[in-house]
This record gives sequence, C-alpha cells and structure tokens, in this order.
Amino acid sequence: MDSKILDSYALMAFLQDEPSADVVEGILIAASEGKIHLAVCAVNLGEVWYSTRRAISPEAADRYVMQIQGMSIEVVDASWEISRQAAVYKSIGGISYADCFAAALAKLRNAELVTGDKEFKKVEKEIKISWL
Repeated sequence: MDSKILDSYALMAFLQDEPSADVVEGILIAASEGKIHLAVCAVNLGEVWYSTRRAISPEAADRYVMQIQGMSIEVVDASWEISRQAAVYKSIGGISYADCFAAALAKLRNAELVTGDKEFKKVEKEIKISWL
C-alpha cells in the first residue's frame, strides 16, 4: 500500500479551504477507503495547532486537531530516529525544524511527502514529494 506523509501546509490547505484543498481532500478520501496509508508527525500537528491559535483562537486550534485525529491519519510521535533524521536535514540549512520532521518521517518510511511548502526543495533529491 502506498504511504503518504502530510505536512502542516497540506493540512492547513484542507482545513482552511485553500486552492489545493480539493487535492488534499482526495488524498484523505483515498485513506478513508483504505487505498493509501496517511501519517503526520506530532510535531507538524503541533504546527497546525499553533498556527490556528495565532490566526483564529485556541478553541479553533483544538477543533482542527480533533478533526484531524478523527481522520484516517496516523499521528506519529517524534522518536529519536525521526528526531535525528530531522536534525540531519536541519543541519543542511534552509528548512524550518518542524518541516524537517515531516521530511524525516517521509524518508524513514519511504513515503511520499504531500506539501506546497517550497522549503522542501532542499530535500527533494532525498525524498519523494507530491507538490500541491
């Protein structure tokens, strides 16, 4: 089964009905039908929460996270293996540390990262990326 990793960009695009929301929705539907496996690193879920808290409110942030947790998305804790790979990517430079966790999870799981964040161009030779 194909495996995809969602970063905060992809999740926020869906939750805020941005132009690429339909693409993300199609991925979410495929996961709910058991056609693909979806995962997100807990660090990136934290990004969704703090971004939403800043832009809207803590209550909206909680609602978004509960909505995501109710979807067919595995939330993966940041183990040492993931943290170390994220640190390798951070040491390259030009990528936020939180984004490095999404890239690390994609690499370690040999999965495709779903994002529209151009910071990931720094690692597109290392991991498969599905650009939104």
